[in-house]
Amino acid sequence: MLLRRVLGIFLLVTSGGECAKILGVIPTGGKSHHFVGASYMKLLAKAGHDVTVIAAFPEKNAPKNYRNIELTGVVEAMFEQMGNPFDFKDVSPLLNTVLIYTTFGKFSSEYTLNHPNVQRLMNSGETFDIVIVETFLTEAIYGLAQHFNASLITYSPFGSSLWTAELTGSPTPTSHIPNSWLYYDDKMTFYERLWNVVLNWWDNLLYRGVHLPSQNAIYRKAFPNAQITFEQQMRSVSLVLLNDHFSLGSIRPYSPNMIEVGGVQIEDVKPLPKDIGKFLDEATDGAIYFSMGSYLKSTDLPRAKRDAFIRAFSQLKQRVLWKFEDDTIPQKPDNLLIKPWLPQNDILAHPNMKLFITHGGLLGTTEALFHGKPTVGIPIFGDQMMNVRRATRLGYGTLLDLNDVTEQSVLAVIDEVLNNTRYSETVRLISQRYHDKPMTAKQTALYWIEYVIRHRGASHLRSPAVELAVVEYNQLDVLSVLVLIMGVIVFVSFWVLRFACRKLRAPSIISNKKID
Repeated sequence: MLLRRVLGIFLLVTSGGECAKILGVIPTGGKSHHFVGASYMKLLAKAGHDVTVIAAFPEKNAPKNYRNIELTGVVEAMFEQMGNPFDFKDVSPLLNTVLIYTTFGKFSSEYTLNHPNVQRLMNSGETFDIVIVETFLTEAIYGLAQHFNASLITYSPFGSSLWTAELTGSPTPTSHIPNSWLYYDDKMTFYERLWNVVLNWWDNLLYRGVHLPSQNAIYRKAFPNAQITFEQQMRSVSLVLLNDHFSLGSIRPYSPNMIEVGGVQIEDVKPLPKDIGKFLDEATDGAIYFSMGSYLKSTDLPRAKRDAFIRAFSQLKQRVLWKFEDDTIPQKPDNLLIKPWLPQNDILAHPNMKLFITHGGLLGTTEALFHGKPTVGIPIFGDQMMNVRRATRLGYGTLLDLNDVTEQSVLAVIDEVLNNTRYSETVRLISQRYHDKPMTAKQTALYWIEYVIRHRGASHLRSPAVELAVVEYNQLDVLSVLVLIMGVIVFVSFWVLRFACRKLRAPSIISNKKID
């Protein structure tokens, strides 16, 4: 541990070699997305780079070399666009892809590029060395790289997907890589593999036929004097950073410019506020932390479900911390402490914390694994079901469907995870694997970003696959020619055989006539 910290300090001080001007773009109004993007930006600022960040949430107490450009109004506009996220729980994957590609992607790109603060920056005459953009259906925003004559780096708020594979030419075999909109992990049944293939076809059809043309139109409107086309900008990505790690998820094939930095948002543990620290320190029977994340709100839970949780918590000997966005809960039991905001990473690090009840978001799941805490997952939408299913399969957590939430079911899953030692043992093992690496997630991210800076875009990392059309990449043209050749061979063989058969039959017919 000491050696790794010394290495980290060494990298922070020496790895850059030069100060770069960096523009970071965090276009979505979701705090979980912001936490990931802001982690990269703060990391680069601490390393001495000149950092400008377009984001919905300005960084408080930012260093002098960190400039905020606020995307005012994006949070309110996003919530108006998306509505209540609990309504998406039972939406089918087919419909979900339609909704995402036709609404969210277009909204994020247009809102960001048309924002007055962004327009002022674009017209300022400034240049940057690197532009770092979140890749979450935001391809048109990549155009800021060519606008500022900069190299382009993107980061994914979760793991690999169709969008990241498209940028790097990385293969995504459907036999063991589930589609991002499905609730599968990497161990799929025949039925799941069949459905995975179908949804991948559907996903590709919408992505290429609906989403990318829409992003291209936004790109051309925002950058009428662009020196390169939308497609060329897509192929120019120097690096893709993934918020994933093989020890926490699935093994996948990556191109050299796809780098796993799962847990990059995890900060050093800080002292807890006095009231929370006292509450947990005195939890002699252990404590449970309950949060539905930054986008979902516990106050939006159906009333019957909320009351079921409260009744169940009142019967526990453990203390419960609940991120609840209201100051009061009627008939709140004494072992329950509610707060509209809680320092999640610091809470999960507390030795008395025994269980994390979560919506299954990737950031919270990663933090729980980092600190070795088992989970109960209540997934609602997005990748949450996939994360919870992975926890269930690997044995560090279990699933509680929101539709099945009752006082009895809540008590049952809590009892199962707290009193069955396999959960705590498994999560401890996975945590050890995650920590056993030469560099932390932050050190890895810093190294590779500065690698791109040092090598002026590091074009040598890019796979030649990004230059290939879909037909060429999938060898459809070659397969077509081979099928045609085989068809010709079969056709010619058939007629040769037919001609030979006629020749063989002809003497027999003649001899029969002579005998007659």
